[in-house]
Amino acid sequence: MIQGAIIVSGASRGIGAAVALELARRGFTVGCVSRSGAVPASDTPISDDVRARLAARPCDVTDMPRFRAVIAEVAELAGGLGGLINNAGVHKDVRAQDMSIEDFEWVMRMNTTAVLAACQAAYPLMLANKRGLIVNIGSFFERLGVGGSVAYCASKAAVAAVSRCLAAEWSRKGISVLNVAPGYVETDINRDFLRDEAASAAVRTRSFIRRAGNASEVARLIAALYVEDIPFLTGETIVVDGGYGIGI
Repeated sequence: MIQGAIIVSGASRGIGAAVALELARRGFTVGCVSRSGAVPASDTPISDDVRARLAARPCDVTDMPRFRAVIAEVAELAGGLGGLINNAGVHKDVRAQDMSIEDFEWVMRMNTTAVLAACQAAYPLMLANKRGLIVNIGSFFERLGVGGSVAYCASKAAVAAVSRCLAAEWSRKGISVLNVAPGYVETDINRDFLRDEAASAAVRTRSFIRRAGNASEVARLIAALYVEDIPFLTGETIVVDGGYGIGI
């Protein structure tokens, strides 16, 4: 089991909230970073012991001085930093011919540059901890061509590349790096999209299990990586999409 605090960005809702809560339920001190600084949203009551392990902090992931301060503060609560989960991200639905370079660079900055910067901030604390696991949240879109998603797809493909390169440099120092790439997962952000009849039919047709995923499935996978702590597993992209990306 990884020792030390785990930082989760974008932890107030969606996959980030589910991951933060699952880690806290398994005994980890979790730094819950979001712009609002809210405790992770939950459909069920959060027990007092789980709530006590959630350290919610307001922070924009592009504000690196603030993010470094939050990482250090939460690490001190748990006697070290053992994990970082870069979950925060954005999507801008614009056709390629209409997307401004400024908007493209904004998505890349939020989804990729901020991920690298956060990993750099965590690196010395994980070295001091003598063990660490970074999980970057990518997307199965990294392997697909999707209309209206040129910036998002490019940024998530870059996250996978960044993860591989960091693993190549840092794994021998005790810091593993993985890229977890979810498929269509129902959250409050995309619930309306998945309830659209055509979109829902497409997901059911392509997915091997005939449905979209749910955030708790992604959360349990990520929590298991921290509980089991497998240093030999590093540099890989783990796609969790119900088979959608390889189906026909």
